[in-house]
Amino acid sequence: MPELKMKVLVLGADGFIGRHIAFHLRENGIQVTAQARNPSKLARMGFATLHADFNNRATHAPAFWQPHLDANTHIINAAGLLTGTTRAFQAVHVTAPAAAYAARHPGTQALLISAIGIEADTPFSHWRREGEATARAAEATILRAGLVLADTSYGGSSLIRALAALPFVTPVIGTGEQSFNPIHASDLAAVALHCLQSPPGPGTWQIGGPQTVSQTGMLRATQSWLGLPHRPLWHIPLPLAHRLGQIGDALHIGPISATSVAQLEQGVLADPAPLLAKLQHHPRPFSQFLQTRPAGTQDLWQARLYLLKPLIRLTLAALWLTSAALGLLLPPETYLAQIALPPTLALILAKAGGLADAALGIALLRNWRPKTTAILQIMMVLGYTLGLTLIAPALWLDPFGGLLKNLPILALLLAHLALTEER
Repeated sequence: MPELKMKVLVLGADGFIGRHIAFHLRENGIQVTAQARNPSKLARMGFATLHADFNNRATHAPAFWQPHLDANTHIINAAGLLTGTTRAFQAVHVTAPAAAYAARHPGTQALLISAIGIEADTPFSHWRREGEATARAAEATILRAGLVLADTSYGGSSLIRALAALPFVTPVIGTGEQSFNPIHASDLAAVALHCLQSPPGPGTWQIGGPQTVSQTGMLRATQSWLGLPHRPLWHIPLPLAHRLGQIGDALHIGPISATSVAQLEQGVLADPAPLLAKLQHHPRPFSQFLQTRPAGTQDLWQARLYLLKPLIRLTLAALWLTSAALGLLLPPETYLAQIALPPTLALILAKAGGLADAALGIALLRNWRPKTTAILQIMMVLGYTLGLTLIAPALWLDPFGGLLKNLPILALLLAHLALTEER
């Protein structure tokens, strides 16, 4: 009988690591089913997809996964949350994966992509450990990866590029001498495939690259790759770094979080030697894969825009909240003289606009559905511009800008909309 073609269900296939794994598997002739909460992009990339939101209770039962797992289908679990609610953490790291593991056929393999440095007292680390315990109970292989970099970037790897591209100083946490041994995402994908084909045995296996670099060395190498000069180092004291992480969590600034600060403070150093002794594929050193291709304009733009993205969002939040306060609190006589409407109608419109402005400002602060919020802002500014043009056209001639200021605001909102998607 002909040998059956190997198949893999990739959980979290729309993530940074998950996408690299899915592409590597497909390149090597593996039939991939890519699971994601919103798999439309993966489908357009040519993958067979499975729409599954781990927060949906249906995914917490093996019966949900059984139709997608046959006697030749293995599982790679690359799903994970950096921040979230307790309910979301439990669903993504424990409940849904446990159901998927339980649904697989005897003789098939399961592999969990976990992380180095999960001993810290953070929700991320706690639920990573719980996820590992779930995988261990299901006799899955556990790969604890060190810092994962790639030709593209996301999350922590984007933050590294952004810090390297800052114009005046290069910030480092503490001494900047913390150790890392980065692994390229495609090398991690190759290791994951090998572990499915030739399981290394029970237990937890660490994987990272063969070259150790300091936090400062990694930023300096990234600056050189981008063609940028080496700026003076700014050593951020640990108490200040922790405070910045807390502010990042409160304002939803992505990788600027208590978790990322804790990881940079400790370093991310894997011990890959035990696993590498069992592998045919050995990861490339950091300095080698960094120089594999030249940095392009898109890399430099992304590095420079990455930290501008939350700044733009918070600036827009301040704009809308200030506008809301003015609309709701200013005495009516301050604006009734400029508007050719009955006073009662003008007052109602001002208060309604103030409430709408407040809702947009709060949505921006919480980073609620960024794309939807960006579109709503554009519609609101267009609505204000059209409405005020009809009832108070003289505002276009206001020496302080008046309606004219709406044009650069619209341009900023279009840039904000373009930056809402990170992958």
